[in-house]
Amino acid sequence: MSTIKLNTDANLVTQLRRGNHASFQEIFERYSSPLFQFSLSYLKSKEAAEDVVQEVFVKIWNNRKKIKTDTSFQSYLFTIALNTIRANFNKLAKLNEAKHNILIEFSTNKSNFDDNSNYQELLDKLHELISVMPEKRREVFIKKKNEEKSLKEIAEELSITTKTVEYHITEAMKFLKQEFEKLQFKGIIFFLLFVQSKKN
Repeated sequence: MSTIKLNTDANLVTQLRRGNHASFQEIFERYSSPLFQFSLSYLKSKEAAEDVVQEVFVKIWNNRKKIKTDTSFQSYLFTIALNTIRANFNKLAKLNEAKHNILIEFSTNKSNFDDNSNYQELLDKLHELISVMPEKRREVFIKKKNEEKSLKEIAEELSITTKTVEYHITEAMKFLKQEFEKLQFKGIIFFLLFVQSKKN
């Protein structure tokens, strides 16, 4: 057994606090796989789990001087991972709520909308259609609907005019309407994504 494998977490953390890259690499090799499996069990997405692992180790390196050597380093790592997973869930929940609000506005039978067997299919299709929009149009759409920003805020952030913002929103609406009509999803009649009278 090599010397480096005999290193305890406490020894590695002591070296890590001094900025030792070899210790950081050993910690990564020791814990990246368990952290990935832990994250994957919650998120059910390899990409999302990989992002969690990356974020955990970025935080470890950036906060290396504050890490304690007299407590369980493994528990510390997995606590960071769990907090990152929770943040991921909160972000996903907010995004799904925005998608839900978009779809429910289209339904003529709102009281039974959540029981619609096509609901997940609708959400998946909405996500797919948003993803294939031209980059600028997709960015405007997300900022308006998901981030609930005003036309003026979007225009300033993207260095475009409010008229251009309105154009992208209108075109996004037309595109979604046409695509959903092609699929003939029941209950979707109007695509009232935005109230055009809102010019704020």
